[in-house]
Amino acid sequence: MGMQINTNMAANNAYRSLANTQTDLSKSLEKLSSGMRINRAGDDAAGLALSEGLKSQIGGLSVAARNAQDGIGAVQTAEGGLNQAQSILQRLRDLGVQAANDTNNAESRGAIKTESDSLVKELDRIAGSTNFNGTQLLNGSKSLAFQVGANSDAASRITVELGNADVSTITSALKDGSLASSGTQFDLTASTGLADLSAAATTGKYTFTSVKDGVTTKIETGKLDDNIKGPTGQDADDFQSVDEFVGALNKDANFSAHFTASTVRDANGAGTGIVVTAKDGGVVDATSTNAGLDTQTDTDKIGVVGTTTGLDFSTADAAQKSIALLDTQITKVSTARAELGASQNRLESAVQTINVAKENLTASNSRIRDTDMAEEMVKYTRNNILSQAGTAMLAQANQSNQGVLQLLR
Repeated sequence: MGMQINTNMAANNAYRSLANTQTDLSKSLEKLSSGMRINRAGDDAAGLALSEGLKSQIGGLSVAARNAQDGIGAVQTAEGGLNQAQSILQRLRDLGVQAANDTNNAESRGAIKTESDSLVKELDRIAGSTNFNGTQLLNGSKSLAFQVGANSDAASRITVELGNADVSTITSALKDGSLASSGTQFDLTASTGLADLSAAATTGKYTFTSVKDGVTTKIETGKLDDNIKGPTGQDADDFQSVDEFVGALNKDANFSAHFTASTVRDANGAGTGIVVTAKDGGVVDATSTNAGLDTQTDTDKIGVVGTTTGLDFSTADAAQKSIALLDTQITKVSTARAELGASQNRLESAVQTINVAKENLTASNSRIRDTDMAEEMVKYTRNNILSQAGTAMLAQANQSNQGVLQLLR
């Protein structure tokens, strides 16, 4: 082989090898210093794409876990409000049982009413003040959706219904006449109401309707039997008292199959009207074909005076109806609390599922993206030795053409 000085192939080869070694050494240093096997797309394009997808899932799950924890906090807040509401309802029921005893005089019943009114006001305050981050929880108009997954699909969301956790409706029921769901009150003593019932024994028939969830139940009584002795002990061809009329209604087969009648009494125990209750829980209305009642109203109504009031402890009978009302409201609250408890358990389970998924995805991402420090250190050591050797060989290659100077002397 000749001796050339313009092109030193040995030096070029040594330089090329040294340049490659230096590149590999630089990458090893980068991986060892960052701990990442993939620092740029060029390191592993497919691995980078997969790793970034996993990072999105991991980050999303981290936030989803916090969302679920916030959801648990909101549910616990609502359940806490319902717990206090139920305690108040239980106290109101105790007052109702106390008021159902006729040993109470007017002053005692007044004291019971004062406490019950105060407790109902507190229920109203609980309904308006129970909120989570400004969101009202106990007004019955909210359903809360919690994002408990990293994706945009339905499986990543849990919805908690708060429709049954409606303390505001319960408060309205206790204040504004929700005994209407149990019965409708009819006035039989206004003007000539009771006197007009005298014709019922011969011509009177009454039509009662109950409307429940859009379904109407309608019945017509037969000729009412007035042969029922009331408190007066009389047995004439008419009704001598509200009690006789109530007894005649309840004795009628058509009526008793769907409705129940009871007497409304004043503070002195005198009958002032009746309450008709639909056995299906519907809203009651009534009309009459009795000519004697036609003169009472233009619409043939039996003197409707409106629905009964909510909590009423003025008489023993009213207190018993209030107890029934409170039992209904307590059941509603218990049902709502059970639903919230189930939702809380579901959210807690979701948190555990999220944490397991996050752990597994993190492990998968680590296997793709993290540097195996031992393996990379082996490569670094090799490349470091090759770099030193390449540098030495490049120096030797550069000296290899020095012999030409001997020829030129």
